[in-house]
Formats: sequence, C-alpha cells, structure tokens
Amino acid sequence: MKPAEAYLLNQPEPYRSILLHLQILIEHTFPKAELKYKWRIPCYYIGTRPICYLNQSKNYVDVGFWHSAHLTKYAEYLVSENRKVVKSLRYKALDDIDDDLFICILKAIERHKNTSFLK
Repeated sequence: MKPAEAYLLNQPEPYRSILLHLQILIEHTFPKAELKYKWRIPCYYIGTRPICYLNQSKNYVDVGFWHSAHLTKYAEYLVSENRKVVKSLRYKALDDIDDDLFICILKAIERHKNTSFLK
C-alpha cells in the first residue's frame, strides 16, 4: 500500500470517513489527479502542480489549498489561521461537507494551478 493511501485508511473515525469522501470528490472532479505523499501528508497534484492536501489535525480534517489567494469568491469558507499562503476548509463530521461547494472550490483552484501561489 502506498504511504498516502495508508495515511487515509489509518485515521480513526470519523476522520477516515471524511478523508475517504473527500478523496472520492477530488478524484471524481479530477480523474487525472495524482495522490502523492509529501510532507508526511496526502497531496493531490495535476501534473507537477499541487491542487490540495489532506490532513487530519486535532479534531478536524484540514483540506489545504496553496492557490487560495485567488479564491476571493469563497473567502468566507476558508480558514487561514495565521498562515501566509495556504487557506483551508475544515471538517469535523462527514455531514459538514457540502459536496457542491467543495467541487466548486476545486474547480476554481484548478483554473489557477499555473499561477503563482501569491496574488
């Protein structure tokens, strides 16, 4: 088993279910996205450009986006928590995930994948 897959499967519930659901949404939205294991967490790439990472942290799952500076339309949903570049969506329960919103954010990130992380 690859390290990124092991990371997802080895998380306790409810985080495992959240991570697996997010994985399905990402891979459905971007069939060519590649799941890699970077910085000891799962990261999705399209080609050589990162799209997002998945991290179980404290009592939530964090989905981080490097290109979040370009997501002004979705700023109210993103958490920066003293980070300069990365902003994220956080989920404490499977029911917290709004599939349509998540897919819209993924597609917006994909439109900016070839731009700088900073605006």
